[in-house]
Amino acid sequence: MSVESSIRQRLSALAPVALELVDESAAHRGHAGWKPGGGTHWRLTIVSEAFRGKPTVARHRLVYQVLGELMDDPIHALAISARAPGEGGA
Repeated sequence: MSVESSIRQRLSALAPVALELVDESAAHRGHAGWKPGGGTHWRLTIVSEAFRGKPTVARHRLVYQVLGELMDDPIHALAISARAPGEGGA
């Protein structure tokens, strides 16, 4: 299973109504944590009812929790935008 598929599968636990996942690894070539083949640097936008009423730190912790050991390897960096349905922002 690809890194992207593994991430998407785990994030499904949050029942997202919208999810955008972009592998930005190529833009970090030669930087810390970069590996040939990608899958190390990601940008995530996720909308889920699970985030309603939670501050940003708690939302990010939920994402880290469902991703589990993927956050140790292969993910080196993850930029997260997490919001509840109907909230503004990107």
